Amino acid sequence: MRRLKFLLRPGWLVLAVVVAGFAYMCFTVLAPWQLGKNTSTEHRNALIEESVNAEPVPVESILPESGPIAANDEWRQVTATGTYLPDHEALVRLRSIEGDPAYEVLTPMRLTGGEIILINRGYVRPVQGTLAPPIEAAPSGEVTVTARARVSEGTVAGKDPIIENGVPQVYFLDAGQVGDVVGLPLVDAWFQLPAGAPGALNPIPLPQLDAGPYLSYGLQWLAFGIMAPLGLAYFVRAEIRERRRERANTVVVADTDASEVEQTPAETNPERDDVVLPRRRFGRSTEPEPATLTATEARLADRYGKRR
Repeated sequence: MRRLKFLLRPGWLVLAVVVAGFAYMCFTVLAPWQLGKNTSTEHRNALIEESVNAEPVPVESILPESGPIAANDEWRQVTATGTYLPDHEALVRLRSIEGDPAYEVLTPMRLTGGEIILINRGYVRPVQGTLAPPIEAAPSGEVTVTARARVSEGTVAGKDPIIENGVPQVYFLDAGQVGDVVGLPLVDAWFQLPAGAPGALNPIPLPQLDAGPYLSYGLQWLAFGIMAPLGLAYFVRAEIRERRRERANTVVVADTDASEVEQTPAETNPERDDVVLPRRRFGRSTEPEPATLTATEARLADRYGKRR
């Protein structure tokens, strides 16, 4: 355990906390968010495909006694007979359709049975800045339309409806909020007109029937959540190996220094020709011992016969 004490240093502790937090977010927030969007997109596509092949049903058959329509009835094609109420019309602002800004036009319709539903007649493009553009009036009298049932979007705090030039404008397609703005008890749903229906404007295109990138994004977040702890484990192992290598090198250097034997090279006296003998290693004296005669003295002695 002593070799793992370095993990208690602040730098390693911070790194471990960051990795653990990132992995937790991947598994509990990011991956479920993308996988949930993939599930909802697949469910929506299935409902649209089913509605394309199904015959329209009377709108009264899907209207509940109270509350919103059933989620499985969304995108279902219905037929409705009633009268438009253009005096209670509203616009949905800040919409983007096919990449360009647009206003969606909402006109209530009173059914023959007395219920009031919200009809989305389509969109119009802005003409002058944020001013409401001119809108073609809805037909008068009783009409029968075929539309697709949609669930209310809900609202967000801080995005309250406004009235501009006498025209109510909202940010969300929520039947409850629109009903409060125009002063009518609307059914909690709205109905999208296709091209060619009585009162239809520019039709809102249906979503593309593909699952999108949400599944791959979700799998990527799961992979990131797995890779982050594995990466931390790799760096910990690399640090342990590096520390082990440093300790091994230190031991080798210490053993080498201890085993070296002190060696003193022979010295030569530059002023004399005689050779100075090396120091005694085990003797009492450590001073160099000069030879009896120098080389020059020996030659002179031989020459003149003075060698003793």
